Amino acid sequence: MKAKKILFISQEITPYLTEGEKATIGRQLPQYAQEAGREIRTFMPKWGNINERRNQLHEVIRLSGMNLIIDDTDHPLVIKVASIQSARMQVYFIDNDDYFQGIGNTAYNDEGVREENDCRTIFYARGVLETVKKLRWCPEIIHCQGWISALAPLYIKTAYREEPSFMESKIVFSIFDDNLTQDLPADFAEKLLIRGTAPEDLAILGEPPYSYADLLKLALAYSDGVILHTENIPEPVKQYIRESGIPCIHYDTTNEDCQEKTLELYDQIWSKDKPEEEN
Repeated sequence: MKAKKILFISQEITPYLTEGEKATIGRQLPQYAQEAGREIRTFMPKWGNINERRNQLHEVIRLSGMNLIIDDTDHPLVIKVASIQSARMQVYFIDNDDYFQGIGNTAYNDEGVREENDCRTIFYARGVLETVKKLRWCPEIIHCQGWISALAPLYIKTAYREEPSFMESKIVFSIFDDNLTQDLPADFAEKLLIRGTAPEDLAILGEPPYSYADLLKLALAYSDGVILHTENIPEPVKQYIRESGIPCIHYDTTNEDCQEKTLELYDQIWSKDKPEEEN
């Protein structure tokens, strides 16, 4: 049984951002899936270093206009869209002046770790899920790529688990070499709580301080598969993967078979525990 609808929650996509493995995979993997006959939707943050005019981004008024409350403050959700004509692929952008205006596509600036990375990840995850709800689209596989997407699995399996768009979705999480070297704030777990997400859902975080490894384990606890794009993975995360038995593959951009193996992982996860039927 094949997964026919795939949602990509990406951190970077070329040509909007052109450096690094994440941006390349963010473009090539959805295109490969689409050319293999899968229906796709692709999201990324509207990082402040993306030139809107050059890349022909425009706001989607019917999808914008919602406010998300994070840390007791309202933050407007703005949705923009652009097309990669050569790939016949549309990309949705999650935007907000507080979290993305003037902010580059890394967790760091010249002075060190950027402030509000925790709220930025919360806003991005919730922004994508609210937009998919408005689109009334029901992805069978949701592929989360990079630290900025790490909270989506939690919310999909807790606060959004009764939403028609996500009730049957399976989740794949990709780990890249983009470590957060400083701990997340002590009130991170408190900020995560929204209706439908309970303190016990965050048990794997343990007690503060919360590390990058804790963030990854939280993502994996609510994922159905994992793809490793680096060997530079915190030991507690490696141990969690081994002990949990979560389906896992390694992605090597020099290996032409990796994209096909990724589709095979999607199908393996989607068909698990489902009765056999014709594709």
